[in-house]
This record gives sequence, C-alpha cells and structure tokens, in this order.
Amino acid sequence: MEIKSIKKLKLYGFNNLTKTLSFNMYDICYAKTVEDRKGYIEYIDEQYNAERLTNILTNVANIIGANILNIAKQDYDPQGASVTILVSEGHVDPTDTSANNEAPGPLPDAVVAHLDKSHITVHTYPEYHPDEGISTFRADIDVSTCGHISPLKALNYLIHSFDSDIMTIDYRVRGFTRDVSGKKYFIDHKINSIQNYIAGDTRDRYHMIDVNVYQENIFHTKMLLKEFDLDNYLFGITKKELLPGEKKKIKQRLKKEMAEIFYGRNIPKV
Repeated sequence: MEIKSIKKLKLYGFNNLTKTLSFNMYDICYAKTVEDRKGYIEYIDEQYNAERLTNILTNVANIIGANILNIAKQDYDPQGASVTILVSEGHVDPTDTSANNEAPGPLPDAVVAHLDKSHITVHTYPEYHPDEGISTFRADIDVSTCGHISPLKALNYLIHSFDSDIMTIDYRVRGFTRDVSGKKYFIDHKINSIQNYIAGDTRDRYHMIDVNVYQENIFHTKMLLKEFDLDNYLFGITKKELLPGEKKKIKQRLKKEMAEIFYGRNIPKV
C-alpha cells in the first residue's frame, strides 16, 4: 500500500523527538570439540573486533548524515568488543524528505540529512554451551537520534553487514516536538511496520513476526532465516564427517537453539 508522509511541519524551535533503533542479531553454530569451541570464539573476536565494528558504525553515521564527534572503542579479554560513537547535526536540507519515506535505506553511497544529541553503539557477546556444542554470537547495536532523521534509514545496511540467522529489531519514538501554534507532535513520520524499511529480497529469506503498539509509537520485528544447510552451521568439521545419527541430533540442537532465541523462551525436551 502507498504510505503518505506527514505534511512538512513548521516547528517552534528544535525537533525534540528522540528516535531509537535497537538492532539485535544472533549467529549460531555447532563446534564439536572444546578446541573448536574456543576456535569459534577466537574467530568471532577477530571477525568482529573493535576496529571492524567501528568501520560499520562509521558507515551507519554516514548513511544517516551524522557528523562524528568522538569514537570510543574497546576489545575485551577474554572476548567481546564495544564501540560508542557520539554524533552531531549538520546542515539539514529543508527540501529533503527522504529520511521519512517508509522504504529500505541505502547501502553506504549517497548521503543526505543530519541529526543532533545522538549516539551509535555496539556490544558483542560470543559464547558457547559447555555440554551441547552450541556456540552463539550476539551483537547489540543502538542508533539513537534526535531531530529530523530516523535511524531506520541505516537498517538495510546493518542487516547486510551481519547477514545473521536471527534478528530482533525495535524502533521507538519518544518525547514530543511542537509546531508554531504550540501543538504537540509525538511522531513526525508515518510508519506501519519496520518491515517496510527492509529490502524485499531480504524479507523473502526470513520468517518475520511483527508486534506493534501504534498508539505508543513502539514497533518490533523478529526475523528467523528460512534456509537451513547444516554445513553453514558447523565449525571445524563438515557434515560429510558426521554419521547420520550425529547429523540428525546436531540439526535438532541447532534448530532448538534458534527457536528458543526467536521466541524468547526455553523449549522443553519432548
């Protein structure tokens, strides 16, 4: 359906709306031995170290048109990394309305629009199950903006940057801004679903569930990858090296882990 933008508002002062995108992703695999599990953690720590995460968040800042004020980054011992970027607003083109269009945002190339009093953060959490061989990598990214631009513009890029098994996405608009007559506005753009900001070919690859509270400007989307090839979930071994019974048991463990994360609850053994 066609989504109509809110007519451009003439505001009294600064746009005080705070828009926050929380992007939570999980990558799941099976590592048979203790050595492989430790190797998986080392691999994840190298793939998603503070330097690479800084590059990803810098691209996010470019997509939403932010001026970077400060970068703090840290690799942790024994594992994990964090990055925080403080950003500020630049000149806003008053004729540009692309920030509020309910459509997938770009990969990092052309950039317009800006923000203020805002930040972008990422924290990573690699871990493994001590007995079952299941290893999980989680990354939490928050993009919080104040003013004209919505961080949803960066969502398409974030999804492509991590290409994860499971994603949980939350978007919330808080506070209010006033027009010149003093009327409060608690949101300054139309939104039906976070899914409308995700490219169609990506949506086709995932099972998706929405939970939206429109009257509170709270939007929630969960994504679970449809395709399951066991080789894509094994670390340090291939499915050719496994016996049929092993393959079945490992597949069950992986799918149970993914279902528990997706639905947010433990699933009892049958």
